Amino acid sequence: MTHGTGSGGPVAQARHAVVVGGGLAGVTTALALADAGVRVTLLEGRPRLGGLAFSFRRGELTVDNGQHVYLRCCTAYRWFLDRIEGAALAPLQDRLDVPVLDLARPEGRRLGRLRRDALPVPLHLGRSLAAYPHLSLADRAKVGRAALALKGLDLTDPALDTQDFGSWLAAHGQSARAVEALWDLVGVATLNAVASDASLALAAMVFKTGLLSDPGAADIGWARVPLGDLHDRLARKALDSAGVRTEVRTRVTSVSSHGDGQWSVEVPGETLQADAVVLAVPQREAHDLLPAGALDAPERLLEIGTAPILNVHVVYDRKVLGRPFFTALGSPVQWVFDRTEASGLRQGQYLALSQSAAQDEIDEPVAVLRERYLPELERLLPLTRGAHVKDFFVTRERTATFAPTPGVGHLRPGARTKASGLYLAGAWTATGWPATMESAVRSGVSAADAVLGALGRPRPRHLFDFEEAA
Repeated sequence: MTHGTGSGGPVAQARHAVVVGGGLAGVTTALALADAGVRVTLLEGRPRLGGLAFSFRRGELTVDNGQHVYLRCCTAYRWFLDRIEGAALAPLQDRLDVPVLDLARPEGRRLGRLRRDALPVPLHLGRSLAAYPHLSLADRAKVGRAALALKGLDLTDPALDTQDFGSWLAAHGQSARAVEALWDLVGVATLNAVASDASLALAAMVFKTGLLSDPGAADIGWARVPLGDLHDRLARKALDSAGVRTEVRTRVTSVSSHGDGQWSVEVPGETLQADAVVLAVPQREAHDLLPAGALDAPERLLEIGTAPILNVHVVYDRKVLGRPFFTALGSPVQWVFDRTEASGLRQGQYLALSQSAAQDEIDEPVAVLRERYLPELERLLPLTRGAHVKDFFVTRERTATFAPTPGVGHLRPGARTKASGLYLAGAWTATGWPATMESAVRSGVSAADAVLGALGRPRPRHLFDFEEAA
Protein backbone atom coordinates (compact mmCIF):
# COMPACT_ATOMS: atom_id res chain seq x y z
CA MET A 1 0.00 0.00 0.00
CA THR A 2 1.23 3.48 -0.84
CA HIS A 3 0.83 5.82 2.11
CA GLY A 4 -0.04 9.50 2.00
CA THR A 5 1.58 12.00 4.32
CA GLY A 6 -1.19 12.22 6.91
CA SER A 7 -0.59 14.46 9.91
CA GLY A 8 -0.43 13.14 13.44
CA GLY A 9 -1.30 14.83 16.72
CA PRO A 10 -4.82 15.27 18.08
CA VAL A 11 -6.48 14.64 14.74
CA ALA A 12 -5.25 11.05 14.89
CA GLN A 13 -7.64 10.46 17.85
CA ALA A 14 -10.64 11.83 15.95
CA ARG A 15 -13.55 9.82 14.64
CA HIS A 16 -12.48 7.85 11.59
CA ALA A 17 -14.15 7.81 8.17
CA VAL A 18 -13.13 5.65 5.22
CA VAL A 19 -13.90 6.98 1.74
CA VAL A 20 -13.89 4.36 -0.99
CA GLY A 21 -13.09 5.88 -4.38
CA GLY A 22 -10.67 8.66 -5.35
CA GLY A 23 -12.64 10.42 -8.08
CA LEU A 24 -13.95 13.94 -7.63
CA ALA A 25 -16.76 12.74 -5.36
CA GLY A 26 -14.42 10.84 -3.08
CA VAL A 27 -11.76 13.55 -2.95
CA THR A 28 -14.42 16.15 -2.14
CA THR A 29 -15.86 13.97 0.64
CA ALA A 30 -12.43 13.34 2.12
CA LEU A 31 -11.43 17.01 2.08
CA ALA A 32 -14.72 18.14 3.60
CA LEU A 33 -14.54 15.59 6.41
CA ALA A 34 -10.88 16.30 7.15
CA ASP A 35 -11.59 20.03 7.25
CA ALA A 36 -14.17 19.28 9.96
CA GLY A 37 -11.62 17.41 12.07
CA VAL A 38 -12.53 13.86 11.09
CA ARG A 39 -9.66 11.42 10.56
CA VAL A 40 -10.00 10.20 6.97
CA THR A 41 -8.59 7.33 4.92
CA LEU A 42 -9.19 7.56 1.17
CA LEU A 43 -8.90 4.31 -0.81
CA GLU A 44 -8.54 4.21 -4.60
CA GLY A 45 -7.99 1.09 -6.70
CA ARG A 46 -6.25 2.87 -9.54
CA PRO A 47 -2.70 4.22 -9.37
CA ARG A 48 -4.00 7.81 -9.41
CA LEU A 49 -6.80 10.05 -8.24
CA GLY A 50 -9.31 11.81 -10.47
CA GLY A 51 -11.69 9.05 -11.53
CA LEU A 52 -12.70 9.46 -15.19
CA ALA A 53 -11.15 12.92 -15.52
CA PHE A 54 -7.47 12.01 -15.73
CA SER A 55 -4.30 12.28 -17.84
CA PHE A 56 -1.69 9.86 -19.13
CA ARG A 57 1.57 10.01 -21.05
CA ARG A 58 1.83 9.11 -24.75
CA GLY A 59 5.38 9.62 -25.90
CA GLU A 60 6.18 13.27 -25.26
CA LEU A 61 2.52 14.24 -24.87
CA THR A 62 0.47 14.46 -21.70
CA VAL A 63 -3.01 13.45 -22.82
CA ASP A 64 -6.36 13.89 -21.09
CA ASN A 65 -8.56 10.82 -21.49
CA GLY A 66 -11.30 13.22 -22.60
CA GLN A 67 -12.08 16.89 -22.81
CA HIS A 68 -13.88 18.14 -19.71
CA VAL A 69 -15.41 21.59 -19.35
CA TYR A 70 -17.49 23.29 -16.71
CA LEU A 71 -19.72 26.37 -16.63
CA ARG A 72 -19.80 29.42 -14.40
CA CYS A 73 -23.00 28.01 -12.84
CA CYS A 74 -20.99 24.96 -11.68
CA THR A 75 -20.40 26.59 -8.32
CA ALA A 76 -19.50 23.37 -6.50
CA TYR A 77 -16.76 22.43 -8.96
CA ARG A 78 -15.48 26.00 -8.80
CA TRP A 79 -15.37 25.65 -5.01
CA PHE A 80 -13.42 22.41 -5.48
CA LEU A 81 -10.90 24.15 -7.75
CA ASP A 82 -10.44 26.87 -5.14
CA ARG A 83 -10.05 24.26 -2.40
CA ILE A 84 -7.21 22.50 -4.22
CA GLU A 85 -5.71 25.86 -5.33
CA GLY A 86 -6.30 25.10 -9.00
CA ALA A 87 -8.77 27.77 -10.13
CA ALA A 88 -6.13 29.77 -12.02
CA LEU A 89 -5.27 26.68 -14.07
CA ALA A 90 -8.86 26.24 -15.32
CA PRO A 91 -10.15 29.76 -16.00
CA LEU A 92 -13.56 30.72 -17.32
CA GLN A 93 -14.31 32.68 -20.46
CA ASP A 94 -14.94 36.36 -19.80
CA ARG A 95 -18.21 35.89 -21.66
CA LEU A 96 -19.91 32.92 -23.33
CA ASP A 97 -18.73 32.62 -26.92
CA VAL A 98 -19.14 29.36 -28.87
CA PRO A 99 -18.09 29.25 -32.55
CA VAL A 100 -20.43 26.95 -34.49
CA LEU A 101 -19.34 25.73 -37.94
CA ASP A 102 -22.08 24.37 -40.20
CA LEU A 103 -21.24 22.06 -43.11
CA ALA A 104 -24.83 21.24 -44.05
CA ARG A 105 -25.47 24.38 -46.12
CA PRO A 106 -25.44 24.09 -49.92
CA GLU A 107 -23.21 27.17 -50.07
CA GLY A 108 -20.60 25.39 -47.94
CA ARG A 109 -18.96 25.93 -44.57
CA ARG A 110 -20.55 28.72 -42.54
CA LEU A 111 -19.61 30.13 -39.14
CA GLY A 112 -22.12 31.22 -36.52
CA ARG A 113 -21.65 32.10 -32.88
CA LEU A 114 -23.58 31.62 -29.68
CA ARG A 115 -22.55 34.38 -27.32
CA ARG A 116 -24.06 36.52 -24.65
CA ASP A 117 -24.35 40.22 -24.04
CA ALA A 118 -24.11 42.02 -20.70
CA LEU A 119 -27.90 42.16 -20.41
CA PRO A 120 -30.34 40.51 -18.01
CA VAL A 121 -31.88 37.09 -18.71
CA PRO A 122 -33.29 36.32 -21.28
CA LEU A 123 -32.09 39.37 -23.24
CA HIS A 124 -28.46 38.29 -22.78
CA LEU A 125 -28.83 35.81 -25.66
CA GLY A 126 -31.33 37.79 -27.72
CA ARG A 127 -28.93 39.45 -30.13
CA SER A 128 -26.94 36.24 -30.62
CA LEU A 129 -30.04 34.18 -31.46
CA ALA A 130 -31.42 36.91 -33.70
CA ALA A 131 -28.26 36.75 -35.80
CA TYR A 132 -27.66 33.00 -35.51
CA PRO A 133 -27.32 31.89 -39.15
CA HIS A 134 -27.96 28.20 -38.52
CA LEU A 135 -31.67 28.72 -37.75
CA SER A 136 -34.44 30.18 -39.90
CA LEU A 137 -36.30 33.27 -38.74
CA ALA A 138 -39.30 31.11 -37.86
CA ASP A 139 -37.14 28.70 -35.85
CA ARG A 140 -35.51 31.56 -33.94
CA ALA A 141 -38.91 32.87 -32.87
CA LYS A 142 -40.07 29.42 -31.80
CA VAL A 143 -36.84 28.86 -29.85
CA GLY A 144 -37.59 31.96 -27.81
CA ARG A 145 -41.09 30.74 -26.99
CA ALA A 146 -39.80 27.28 -26.02
CA ALA A 147 -37.16 28.85 -23.78
CA LEU A 148 -39.83 30.80 -21.92
CA ALA A 149 -41.90 27.62 -21.51
CA LEU A 150 -38.80 25.80 -20.23
CA LYS A 151 -38.13 28.59 -17.75
CA GLY A 152 -41.63 28.07 -16.36
CA LEU A 153 -41.16 24.37 -15.59
CA ASP A 154 -41.04 23.34 -11.95
CA LEU A 155 -37.90 21.25 -11.47
CA THR A 156 -39.37 19.69 -8.33
CA ASP A 157 -42.24 18.16 -10.34
CA PRO A 158 -41.55 14.38 -10.47
CA ALA A 159 -43.61 14.10 -13.67
CA LEU A 160 -40.79 15.80 -15.60
CA ASP A 161 -38.58 12.76 -15.04
CA THR A 162 -41.06 10.49 -16.82
CA GLN A 163 -41.00 12.51 -20.08
CA ASP A 164 -38.32 12.75 -22.74
CA PHE A 165 -36.93 16.11 -23.78
CA GLY A 166 -37.31 15.45 -27.50
CA SER A 167 -41.08 14.98 -27.28
CA TRP A 168 -41.38 18.11 -25.16
CA LEU A 169 -39.41 20.11 -27.73
CA ALA A 170 -41.57 18.79 -30.59
CA ALA A 171 -44.72 19.71 -28.65
CA HIS A 172 -43.33 23.21 -28.29
CA GLY A 173 -42.76 23.75 -31.99
CA GLN A 174 -39.09 22.89 -32.26
CA SER A 175 -38.08 21.62 -35.69
CA ALA A 176 -35.51 18.89 -36.26
CA ARG A 177 -33.12 21.62 -37.40
CA ALA A 178 -33.64 23.64 -34.21
CA VAL A 179 -32.99 20.54 -32.12
CA GLU A 180 -29.76 19.83 -34.02
CA ALA A 181 -28.47 23.39 -34.23
CA LEU A 182 -29.27 24.51 -30.69
CA TRP A 183 -30.87 22.15 -28.19
CA ASP A 184 -28.70 19.10 -28.94
CA LEU A 185 -25.68 21.28 -29.52
CA VAL A 186 -25.78 22.09 -25.82
CA GLY A 187 -27.66 19.05 -24.53
CA VAL A 188 -25.54 16.28 -26.00
CA ALA A 189 -22.38 17.75 -24.48
CA THR A 190 -23.91 18.24 -21.02
CA LEU A 191 -26.31 15.29 -20.80
CA ASN A 192 -24.41 12.74 -22.94
CA ALA A 193 -27.66 11.97 -24.77
CA VAL A 194 -29.71 13.36 -27.64
CA ALA A 195 -32.94 15.09 -26.70
CA SER A 196 -35.14 12.10 -27.54
CA ASP A 197 -33.19 9.91 -25.09
CA ALA A 198 -32.95 12.43 -22.24
CA SER A 199 -35.14 12.97 -19.20
CA LEU A 200 -37.04 16.24 -19.40
CA ALA A 201 -36.20 16.83 -15.73
CA LEU A 202 -32.43 16.73 -16.35
CA ALA A 203 -32.63 18.67 -19.62
CA ALA A 204 -34.78 21.37 -18.03
CA MET A 205 -32.32 21.60 -15.16
CA VAL A 206 -29.41 22.07 -17.57
CA PHE A 207 -31.07 24.76 -19.67
CA LYS A 208 -32.77 26.59 -16.81
CA THR A 209 -29.58 26.71 -14.78
CA GLY A 210 -27.09 27.25 -17.60
CA LEU A 211 -28.94 29.57 -19.95
CA LEU A 212 -31.93 31.00 -18.11
CA SER A 213 -30.78 31.72 -14.54
CA ASP A 214 -28.02 34.32 -14.74
CA PRO A 215 -26.44 36.09 -17.73
CA GLY A 216 -23.01 34.59 -17.05
CA ALA A 217 -24.16 31.11 -16.00
CA ALA A 218 -23.10 29.38 -19.24
CA ASP A 219 -19.64 30.94 -19.57
CA ILE A 220 -17.31 28.02 -20.26
CA GLY A 221 -14.22 27.04 -18.30
CA TRP A 222 -11.65 24.34 -19.00
CA ALA A 223 -8.26 23.23 -17.79
CA ARG A 224 -5.26 24.83 -19.48
CA VAL A 225 -3.10 22.11 -17.93
CA PRO A 226 -3.50 18.32 -18.00
CA LEU A 227 -6.42 17.17 -15.88
CA GLY A 228 -4.01 15.06 -13.85
CA ASP A 229 -2.35 18.26 -12.62
CA LEU A 230 -5.67 19.26 -11.06
CA HIS A 231 -7.49 16.09 -10.06
CA ASP A 232 -4.46 14.03 -9.06
CA ARG A 233 -1.42 16.20 -8.25
CA LEU A 234 -3.14 19.20 -6.66
CA ALA A 235 -5.88 17.06 -5.14
CA ARG A 236 -3.25 14.81 -3.53
CA LYS A 237 -1.40 17.85 -2.20
CA ALA A 238 -4.63 19.21 -0.67
CA LEU A 239 -5.47 15.84 0.86
CA ASP A 240 -2.01 15.48 2.34
CA SER A 241 -2.17 19.00 3.79
CA ALA A 242 -5.55 18.19 5.33
CA GLY A 243 -4.12 15.08 7.02
CA VAL A 244 -5.93 12.52 4.86
CA ARG A 245 -4.27 9.12 4.53
CA THR A 246 -4.49 8.44 0.81
CA GLU A 247 -3.98 4.93 -0.53
CA VAL A 248 -3.90 4.23 -4.26
CA ARG A 249 -3.64 0.82 -5.94
CA THR A 250 -5.81 -0.36 -3.07
CA ARG A 251 -9.05 -2.08 -3.98
CA VAL A 252 -11.71 -2.62 -1.34
CA THR A 253 -12.96 -6.21 -1.24
CA SER A 254 -15.75 -5.89 1.32
CA VAL A 255 -17.52 -3.49 3.67
CA SER A 256 -19.27 -4.87 6.76
CA SER A 257 -21.04 -3.51 9.83
CA HIS A 258 -20.35 -4.62 13.39
CA GLY A 259 -23.93 -3.74 14.32
CA ASP A 260 -22.81 -1.13 16.85
CA GLY A 261 -22.28 1.68 14.36
CA GLN A 262 -18.74 0.56 13.64
CA TRP A 263 -17.57 -0.65 10.23
CA SER A 264 -14.82 -2.85 8.82
CA VAL A 265 -13.37 -2.17 5.40
CA GLU A 266 -11.30 -4.98 3.92
CA VAL A 267 -8.41 -4.33 1.57
CA PRO A 268 -5.60 -6.74 0.69
CA GLY A 269 -3.43 -7.10 3.75
CA GLU A 270 -5.39 -4.84 6.08
CA THR A 271 -8.76 -4.36 7.79
CA LEU A 272 -9.66 -0.76 8.52
CA GLN A 273 -12.07 0.13 11.32
CA ALA A 274 -14.28 3.16 10.80
CA ASP A 275 -17.11 5.15 12.35
CA ALA A 276 -18.42 5.98 8.87
CA VAL A 277 -17.89 4.67 5.34
CA VAL A 278 -18.62 6.54 2.12
CA LEU A 279 -18.85 4.55 -1.12
CA ALA A 280 -17.81 7.08 -3.77
CA VAL A 281 -17.61 4.57 -6.63
CA PRO A 282 -19.67 3.84 -9.77
CA GLN A 283 -23.17 2.48 -9.20
CA ARG A 284 -22.38 -1.12 -10.11
CA GLU A 285 -19.37 -1.19 -7.82
CA ALA A 286 -21.42 0.38 -5.04
CA HIS A 287 -24.08 -2.29 -5.55
CA ASP A 288 -21.50 -5.05 -5.13
CA LEU A 289 -20.11 -3.54 -1.92
CA LEU A 290 -23.42 -2.69 -0.24
CA PRO A 291 -24.27 -4.96 2.69
CA ALA A 292 -27.73 -6.52 2.78
CA GLY A 293 -30.47 -4.13 3.80
CA ALA A 294 -28.51 -0.94 3.12
CA LEU A 295 -30.99 0.09 0.42
CA ASP A 296 -34.64 -0.87 0.02
CA ALA A 297 -34.17 -1.82 -3.62
CA PRO A 298 -30.44 -2.18 -4.32
CA GLU A 299 -31.19 -3.68 -7.76
CA ARG A 300 -32.23 -0.20 -8.84
CA LEU A 301 -28.55 0.74 -8.96
CA LEU A 302 -28.11 -1.84 -11.72
CA GLU A 303 -31.01 -0.31 -13.62
CA ILE A 304 -29.15 3.01 -13.93
CA GLY A 305 -27.77 2.71 -17.45
CA THR A 306 -24.46 4.04 -18.71
CA ALA A 307 -23.53 6.11 -21.76
CA PRO A 308 -20.18 6.22 -23.59
CA ILE A 309 -17.96 9.08 -24.73
CA LEU A 310 -15.41 8.67 -27.51
CA ASN A 311 -12.43 10.99 -27.78
CA VAL A 312 -10.47 11.33 -31.02
CA HIS A 313 -6.95 12.78 -30.78
CA VAL A 314 -5.13 14.19 -33.82
CA VAL A 315 -1.64 15.70 -33.89
CA TYR A 316 -0.73 17.79 -36.95
CA ASP A 317 2.68 19.03 -38.02
CA ARG A 318 1.46 22.63 -38.14
CA LYS A 319 -1.19 24.94 -36.71
CA VAL A 320 -4.57 24.33 -38.32
CA LEU A 321 -6.98 25.92 -35.82
CA GLY A 322 -6.77 29.53 -34.66
CA ARG A 323 -9.28 29.42 -31.80
CA PRO A 324 -9.34 27.42 -28.56
CA PHE A 325 -12.39 25.36 -29.55
CA PHE A 326 -15.41 25.12 -31.82
CA THR A 327 -18.41 22.90 -32.37
CA ALA A 328 -19.84 21.60 -35.63
CA LEU A 329 -23.15 20.95 -37.38
CA GLY A 330 -23.74 18.80 -40.45
CA SER A 331 -20.80 16.59 -39.48
CA PRO A 332 -20.14 13.66 -37.15
CA VAL A 333 -17.67 15.98 -35.42
CA GLN A 334 -19.13 17.50 -32.23
CA TRP A 335 -16.64 19.60 -30.21
CA VAL A 336 -12.98 20.22 -31.08
CA PHE A 337 -10.45 21.63 -28.60
CA ASP A 338 -6.87 22.80 -29.06
CA ARG A 339 -4.82 20.90 -26.47
CA THR A 340 -1.39 21.81 -27.84
CA GLU A 341 -0.05 23.85 -24.96
CA ALA A 342 -1.63 21.73 -22.23
CA SER A 343 -0.13 18.54 -23.68
CA GLY A 344 3.39 19.92 -23.85
CA LEU A 345 3.57 19.62 -27.64
CA ARG A 346 6.32 21.90 -28.94
CA GLN A 347 5.77 21.74 -32.70
CA GLY A 348 2.54 21.45 -34.64
CA GLN A 349 -0.93 21.34 -33.13
CA TYR A 350 -2.86 18.77 -31.13
CA LEU A 351 -6.65 18.69 -31.45
CA ALA A 352 -8.99 16.67 -29.24
CA LEU A 353 -12.47 15.80 -30.51
CA SER A 354 -15.05 15.04 -27.84
CA GLN A 355 -17.84 12.79 -29.12
CA SER A 356 -20.68 12.32 -26.62
CA ALA A 357 -23.56 9.84 -26.90
CA ALA A 358 -21.17 7.67 -28.91
CA GLN A 359 -23.04 4.36 -28.68
CA ASP A 360 -22.65 3.73 -32.42
CA GLU A 361 -18.90 4.44 -32.50
CA ILE A 362 -17.44 3.44 -29.17
CA ASP A 363 -16.18 0.06 -30.43
CA GLU A 364 -15.21 1.10 -33.96
CA PRO A 365 -11.61 0.23 -34.92
CA VAL A 366 -9.14 3.11 -34.95
CA ALA A 367 -8.65 2.71 -38.71
CA VAL A 368 -12.38 3.20 -39.32
CA LEU A 369 -12.48 6.28 -37.11
CA ARG A 370 -9.44 7.71 -38.86
CA GLU A 371 -11.12 7.31 -42.24
CA ARG A 372 -14.23 9.01 -40.88
CA TYR A 373 -12.81 11.92 -38.94
CA LEU A 374 -9.76 13.12 -40.84
CA PRO A 375 -11.82 14.03 -43.96
CA GLU A 376 -14.34 15.76 -41.70
CA LEU A 377 -11.60 17.87 -40.16
CA GLU A 378 -10.44 18.78 -43.68
CA ARG A 379 -13.98 19.97 -44.45
CA LEU A 380 -14.15 21.99 -41.24
CA LEU A 381 -10.59 23.33 -41.15
CA PRO A 382 -9.13 24.11 -44.58
CA LEU A 383 -5.58 24.40 -43.18
CA THR A 384 -5.59 20.67 -42.41
CA ARG A 385 -5.60 19.84 -46.13
CA GLY A 386 -1.91 20.56 -46.49
CA ALA A 387 -0.91 19.31 -43.08
CA HIS A 388 0.69 16.01 -42.14
CA VAL A 389 -0.96 13.89 -39.45
CA LYS A 390 1.81 12.95 -37.02
CA ASP A 391 -0.41 10.93 -34.69
CA PHE A 392 -4.00 9.72 -34.53
CA PHE A 393 -5.40 7.79 -31.59
CA VAL A 394 -8.60 7.38 -29.62
CA THR A 395 -9.58 7.05 -25.98
CA ARG A 396 -12.81 5.32 -25.06
CA GLU A 397 -14.89 5.64 -21.93
CA ARG A 398 -17.60 3.02 -22.40
CA THR A 399 -19.29 3.89 -19.12
CA ALA A 400 -18.39 7.58 -19.03
CA THR A 401 -21.64 8.73 -17.43
CA PHE A 402 -24.93 7.40 -16.22
CA ALA A 403 -27.55 7.45 -18.98
CA PRO A 404 -29.94 10.38 -18.35
CA THR A 405 -32.97 8.47 -19.63
CA PRO A 406 -36.55 9.24 -18.62
CA GLY A 407 -37.24 7.63 -15.25
CA VAL A 408 -33.63 7.67 -14.07
CA GLY A 409 -34.49 10.18 -11.36
CA HIS A 410 -36.33 7.65 -9.18
CA LEU A 411 -33.40 5.23 -9.49
CA ARG A 412 -30.78 7.65 -8.12
CA PRO A 413 -30.31 7.24 -4.35
CA GLY A 414 -29.43 10.00 -1.92
CA ALA A 415 -26.32 10.15 0.23
CA ARG A 416 -27.84 8.30 3.18
CA THR A 417 -28.47 4.56 3.24
CA LYS A 418 -30.56 2.54 5.70
CA ALA A 419 -27.34 1.26 7.28
CA SER A 420 -26.21 3.64 10.02
CA GLY A 421 -22.78 5.00 9.16
CA LEU A 422 -22.83 4.05 5.45
CA TYR A 423 -23.18 6.72 2.76
CA LEU A 424 -23.09 7.06 -1.02
CA ALA A 425 -21.43 9.60 -3.30
CA GLY A 426 -20.91 9.87 -7.03
CA ALA A 427 -22.25 11.86 -9.96
CA TRP A 428 -24.92 9.17 -10.37
CA THR A 429 -26.50 9.83 -6.96
CA ALA A 430 -29.47 12.16 -6.48
CA THR A 431 -27.83 15.54 -6.98
CA GLY A 432 -30.39 16.85 -9.48
CA TRP A 433 -27.58 17.33 -12.00
CA PRO A 434 -26.58 15.13 -14.93
CA ALA A 435 -23.32 13.19 -14.75
CA THR A 436 -20.87 16.09 -14.65
CA MET A 437 -17.91 17.12 -12.54
CA GLU A 438 -20.35 19.45 -10.80
CA SER A 439 -22.62 16.56 -9.87
CA ALA A 440 -19.66 14.57 -8.54
CA VAL A 441 -18.50 17.38 -6.26
CA ARG A 442 -22.04 18.11 -5.05
CA SER A 443 -22.48 14.46 -4.17
CA GLY A 444 -19.27 14.53 -2.14
CA VAL A 445 -20.44 17.57 -0.22
CA SER A 446 -23.81 15.91 0.47
CA ALA A 447 -22.15 12.73 1.70
CA ALA A 448 -19.77 14.67 3.94
CA ASP A 449 -22.65 16.71 5.32
CA ALA A 450 -24.55 13.51 6.15
CA VAL A 451 -21.51 11.99 7.89
CA LEU A 452 -20.88 15.13 9.93
CA GLY A 453 -24.52 15.26 10.98
CA ALA A 454 -24.40 11.66 12.15
CA LEU A 455 -21.13 12.20 14.03
CA GLY A 456 -22.42 15.40 15.62
CA ARG A 457 -19.74 17.51 14.01
CA PRO A 458 -20.36 21.06 12.75
CA ARG A 459 -19.72 21.34 9.06
CA PRO A 460 -16.81 23.60 8.02
CA ARG A 461 -18.00 27.13 7.38
CA HIS A 462 -16.44 27.21 3.91
CA LEU A 463 -17.95 23.89 2.81
CA PHE A 464 -21.17 25.34 1.44
CA ASP A 465 -19.79 28.62 0.15
CA PHE A 466 -20.75 27.50 -3.37
CA GLU A 467 -24.44 27.54 -2.45
CA GLU A 468 -24.19 31.27 -1.79
CA ALA A 469 -22.42 31.73 -5.14
CA ALA A 470 -25.16 29.90 -7.02
